[in-house]
Amino acid sequence: MAKNTGQNYRHGAVRGRSQVHNPRTDSWVKRDSATGRFKDGKADSAPFKGVRKEK
Repeated sequence: MAKNTGQNYRHGAVRGRSQVHNPRTDSWVKRDSATGRFKDGKADSAPFKGVRKEK
């Protein structure tokens, strides 16, 4: 289980989620690995920390 340390990094990996880049909006979107549904999007163009990237 991933835990935030409060020092701009996290211990462990985020499980059950992945992220894809949307080139149209230039933002990253989180997906649930089990269902494939989109969960959350980033307001800026930086990727989520600790979340696996899809190809």
